[in-house]
Amino acid sequence: MPTPARVVVCPQGPGPLRIEEVELPDPGPHQVVVKQLASGVCHSQLHQMHGPRERPQLLGHESTGIVLAVGSEVSHVREGDRVMVTWVVREPDASRLPKMASLRLGDGSVAHSQNTFTWADHTIADEQFVVSLPDDAPTDVTAIIGCAVMTGAGAVYHTAGVQRGESVAVFGVGGVGLSAITAAAVVGADPIIAVDLSEEKLDFARRFGATIGVNASEVDPVERIHELTRRPDELRLNGEPVSGADYAFDCIGVRQTMEQIMPAVRGGVIGRSTGGTAVLVGVPQTPVELDARDMLIAEKKYIGSIGGSCRPDRDFPMFLRWYREGELDLDALVTARYPLDAINEATDALEAGEISGRSILELD
Repeated sequence: MPTPARVVVCPQGPGPLRIEEVELPDPGPHQVVVKQLASGVCHSQLHQMHGPRERPQLLGHESTGIVLAVGSEVSHVREGDRVMVTWVVREPDASRLPKMASLRLGDGSVAHSQNTFTWADHTIADEQFVVSLPDDAPTDVTAIIGCAVMTGAGAVYHTAGVQRGESVAVFGVGGVGLSAITAAAVVGADPIIAVDLSEEKLDFARRFGATIGVNASEVDPVERIHELTRRPDELRLNGEPVSGADYAFDCIGVRQTMEQIMPAVRGGVIGRSTGGTAVLVGVPQTPVELDARDMLIAEKKYIGSIGGSCRPDRDFPMFLRWYREGELDLDALVTARYPLDAINEATDALEAGEISGRSILELD
């Protein structure tokens, strides 16, 4: 039978988010109905809220919950199981594309999601976006594994493949950036340089493994990174020391930081070594200009990372293990909690830069 639900709707036209009472349909063969317990509030949702829309949208894409009903073809979870909902398919399946969630609203219009929606007290999702959550794991702070942790930590661990002793610079230390710093600490990167505009956020980043903070409101972060990473025993052809991070991660996605990460990484020495790697993690909203000559001559790489190159079935258990072993401090990473009815307050605080780590909606 249909499941009553309260869901956040981003209207087609201007105006604040609203909460509507709807009925979720019975699950199709490959769908799962989930009673939500907690959901992360992700910065990328602000882009959806402020961008053009042809129809109402359903938002949110990382959560925890309890399975209420499953479709006839679902076998990896069952009623009563605790789960995480995410926006990346849990394991690639070339035989079937996942179905995007949509709902008919009270006025007869249809609201669509990008893969899933989790700003709701109940949701319905394709089973490929539903991952098992062990019984011994908490159900509040683990909600942010489905995007923030996966995106930031995965960019370091999988996309870049950072190794022990390599240097890392992370631009933007919100929830995603702090997750990237955590992964850098787990693999033994050194130094781990946090770059932000707030001294308070830089101090907070040290709690997650940052060894140096660079306040970009006070100094040129690219110049400072090169000062911090000089290698006096390794010289360029002009006799100057090699400098620059081995890896620089942009966890913001604004034009300035997207253009800073490539000059922030070290250049290669022709015939001896290749250059560093700039990794775009934040969702870009503008075009950028890159120095193609620098990329060529210094043999630097500029790559993208979507969802941290993660596979949830493979990687979520690893992140949960990091949490159990004290390497991923989810309790500290979640810095604000809101009820569903305060969703506009939550998004306003995020947009104003008032969230140090990651905020969540408590839905139970």
